[in-house]
Amino acid sequence: MLISSALVLLMTPGLAFFYGGFVRSRNILNTLMMSFVLMAIVGVTWILWGYSLAFAPGNPFIGGLEWLGLNHVGYELTDYLKGGKPAEVVSYAATIPHQAFMIYQAMFAIITPALISGAIAERMNFTAYSLFVLLWSTFVYSPLAHMVWAKGGFLGLYGGLGALDFAGGTVVHISSGVSALVAAIFLGPRKTYPDRLSPPHNVPFILLGAGLLWFGWFGFNAGSALASGQLATAAFVATNTGAASAALMWLILEKVLRGKPTAVGAATGAVAGLVGITPAAGFVTPLAAILIGAITALVCFYAVSFKHKVHVDDALDTFPVHGVGGTVGAILTGIFATKVVNSAGANGLLFGNPKQVVIQIGAILVAYIIAGVGTWIILKILDVTVGLRVKEEAELQGMDINEHGEEGYNEEFGDRISVGNK
Repeated sequence: MLISSALVLLMTPGLAFFYGGFVRSRNILNTLMMSFVLMAIVGVTWILWGYSLAFAPGNPFIGGLEWLGLNHVGYELTDYLKGGKPAEVVSYAATIPHQAFMIYQAMFAIITPALISGAIAERMNFTAYSLFVLLWSTFVYSPLAHMVWAKGGFLGLYGGLGALDFAGGTVVHISSGVSALVAAIFLGPRKTYPDRLSPPHNVPFILLGAGLLWFGWFGFNAGSALASGQLATAAFVATNTGAASAALMWLILEKVLRGKPTAVGAATGAVAGLVGITPAAGFVTPLAAILIGAITALVCFYAVSFKHKVHVDDALDTFPVHGVGGTVGAILTGIFATKVVNSAGANGLLFGNPKQVVIQIGAILVAYIIAGVGTWIILKILDVTVGLRVKEEAELQGMDINEHGEEGYNEEFGDRISVGNK
């Protein structure tokens, strides 16, 4: 579990490089920092109050306060499957130290708000962003995690609606994707959108980031079994299969429709497949994972194209990949899930339980509402207090020098725009 925790943490710098490759070189450090700072902020707040709100015994919608500062969260072995004391939390197997479970979940809490940064890249001031992710992780992420994964949570398997989300389709990807869309609309487009957009400044960074994400995702999905055994193996195989299928589908679509398969397409397809397989990983067979990866990639591919047509400046396609991919994956989980893979789960539509699809859609709608409304409220509060956007001159000159006082490449690539020549 500690190794899986480390793998999930690696996903955050992986995401930083994935996003960083897409932006202009004068914004590379700011984009990297929007992921790295989450390791600092949530690394502290999760200990102080985040874990308690997400997993402590409470009501169906949010945890209580008895685990603030990890009070009563020690090193004792706890049987999470049976909801044993003192950790009333849900999982599918394993007896592990309580703090091992806590720190594993911390890594999910770290990367989830970092995903939102892709939609608001190159225009949100760093102070406002830091306050936003602090508030969002507290008032959006923790309640959703409690509802889906904590014992007695409103949406979860044990004592709740019965939604299947093995490793974060609703909690991580739908929540961040919907929040990203709301934030992109609330902030408005970049000053250079859509007429003066630049291509990705460093495609090797994009591939590096995608590779680190793929690697770390094994901790994300297989680690969610909370034990090294049959279920972790099933989740691991499904994860790799879904990612491979999606990358292949994206490349085929590019070749057939646009003439050339691209490196950016391969990376984007792989990430879309990883998103889609996340809620299903511990519930489906390898053949189902192939279909989930391919279908998710197909839908996300057209979602990216549609986003450009409606002129919403979700800068790095966070909603089309994570929001749409998480939604598709959650629905397909309700179709392909089988208790042959995970007896603690549920059968899906293809195995005689059409009700599971309805349950999945219900959980998706709840996640959309909580993430969308919560994000809008937080942004509104910050907008009238500290302000959200940098000044136009700073945006055109570059976020790195204006927000952090340093540059990624020291102007050697000539990507600086002088304010006088804008």
